This record gives sequence, C-alpha cells and structure tokens, in this order.
Amino acid sequence: MIQDYLRKQQDESNDYKPVFYDLKNAHDLQTFETLLETHPHIRINDNIDSQLRELMKIRNPTKRLTVAEYDEKVQAYLGDVSMEKFGVWVYYPWNDRLVHLVDEADFIELRTSRNQHKITAAEIAVLSKKKIGIVGLSVGQSIALTLVMERICGELRLADFDKLELTNMNRIRCGVHNIQVPKVVIAAREIAELDPFIKVKIYGDGMTEANMDSFFTEDGVLDIFVEECDGVDIKILSRIKAKALKIPVVMEMNDRGMIDIERFDLEPDRPLMHGLIPEVNTDTLKGLTDAEKLPIFSPMLALENASARMKYSLGEIGKTITTWPQLASSVVLGGALVADTCRRIALDQLKSSGRYYIDFEQLIV
Repeated sequence: MIQDYLRKQQDESNDYKPVFYDLKNAHDLQTFETLLETHPHIRINDNIDSQLRELMKIRNPTKRLTVAEYDEKVQAYLGDVSMEKFGVWVYYPWNDRLVHLVDEADFIELRTSRNQHKITAAEIAVLSKKKIGIVGLSVGQSIALTLVMERICGELRLADFDKLELTNMNRIRCGVHNIQVPKVVIAAREIAELDPFIKVKIYGDGMTEANMDSFFTEDGVLDIFVEECDGVDIKILSRIKAKALKIPVVMEMNDRGMIDIERFDLEPDRPLMHGLIPEVNTDTLKGLTDAEKLPIFSPMLALENASARMKYSLGEIGKTITTWPQLASSVVLGGALVADTCRRIALDQLKSSGRYYIDFEQLIV
C-alpha cells in the first residue's frame, strides 16, 4: 500500500522561474482565475496593504503618520485601481504559493530603503543594471544570495552541474526536501523568493567549453565573473575567456578568508591568477580526482599559505575523507567578502588586483 501511494506522488520538478500576473490585464486576469480554480490548495499571501503603508512611511521620513493619514495616502496612490488589482501577483510553482507584491519600481524602493545611505539611490540604480556570473554553487550560493539581498545586480547567471547531497548541507542553506535537486535550481528558487524581479539564468550542466560564450556574453557581456568551481580546466579556461573580454574575476578560497581579485578590465595584459597558473594542457585536466588536482591547485591557490587544519585535511583526501572540507562559517564569510568586493568594483570604488586575507584566527586572538 505504501509503495502504491509513493508511486502516485509527483516527482520534483526543476521549475525556478516565478509567474507574474497583472490583474489590470484581461488575459492575465483570466489565467489568474484559472490558476485559482485548478489549484484548490494554493497558499496565498496577500499583504499588499502592509507594503503600501511601508511605502508611504519611507516616503515621509520626517513625519509620524496617523492611521487616517496612512489610509488617505494609500488610497490616493491607488487611484482608480482596486487593492486586489494593484501591483503584481507572483506565483511560485515549486511550492504552490501566490504572493501579492507592489510593482517592480516600488518593490526595489522598499527592498533597498534600508541600504541608504550606505548605498545611495544613484548607486542602487547603477547596480540594478549589472550582470554577474557565478560558477560553483557551494560558496557560490552564499555569494548569490548576498548579492540579491543587497541588490548588487539586476541579473545573475549561475552554473553548476551537481545535485544536492546531504553531505553538502553543512554549508549550503536549504531544506532536506532539496536532496537531489540541482544546486542551480535551489539557488535560483531562493533568489526568486527573495526578489522575483532579478533576472536569473541557470546552466545546469555547469560551465563547459560549449556554453562558455553564452554564459559570458549572451544578452549582454558580464560585468563581473565570480569563479568558485572545482574543475581545474574550467578554472583556467574561464579566466582566459574573462581576460579576453576584459571582465574582472573574483574568487573566494573558503579558508582564512582569502579573496582573490583579477582586474582584467583595468589591466588587460595581467597574467592569469597573478602568474600562478602552471603551464599545462587543459585537455589533460578533465575528470581528475581531488587528489590528482592538488599538485595543480597548489601553486594557483597558494596552498602553502592555507590554515593548518586545511593543510592537514588535504593530506587526508582519499584516506579518511573524500574531498576538501568547507565550513558554513567560512562559506557565509565568503559570501559577504565577495558581495562587498563586487559592489565596490561595480561602483568603481575598488581598482586593485591581488590576494587578501580576512583571517579570524589572526585577527581575533
């Protein structure tokens, strides 16, 4: 009986794009009504009134509005549009949720209001046009979500070929129901739930030589490339592509708070990874085990400067552990470091290349 019941359950889909409904549009209204009729168990979050009141609040910072004044301003803002048709309704098919939101401009104003004046309105406008690509969705997931929360870009391109395993959840923030869901889908869904107006494009096969041009240039050249992948060949080939396109590259090592910056946009003749990439045939680098990658990774990532525990762990690969360790605290720190760096690069506030350490064991003793 249990097996029969389980066989009837719907398989997990890989949907990650929300669906928008503008009820002022006749076609959207009709399809919206059909959605409600065909999804009797849909979960609805309609708190548009709260959003509108908050919008009136941030637009009147010098005055404490009364309830009557809030009502008056909200009604004036609505005009002839009814509350239920104002803004947009956003449907998330993977969890069968429907959320009523203000439109994009108001949403951005509300979402970024607590950023000011650390990030000015003019800077917010600049950042909303930036395109950032991320390869590798372990540290990369933390980076992507931080970029979105701070709204440092208007478009993200995400590449990773892996599906989530339980062992990944020591550092990837998600629920156990996501086991065997592609990491790019998990990240894209969370981004959509944080901010459905940010454009997300996923590459579920990871970055490959075949899709590299699309990743870097389709629908506009990337402004910043964030590299967090384990593949030695792609680590090198992606930098060759970024250098050719004069795109800055940012990488976080996930150990000792090391962040690496290569400003190919300002220094087009700069050697790849500061001249640390060895002379190798990239065709021979595919499919290597983690143990086989170490001799190549070592000079590139300056593993002689790694923390004592990382050095010990690297020697245990293939003996007591299967791959190099990553901690959630380091991954979250990496998300913050890369997001801050990307914001300053995007706003032309940071012009340097180099390798930097935010090592808590040395800073806090």
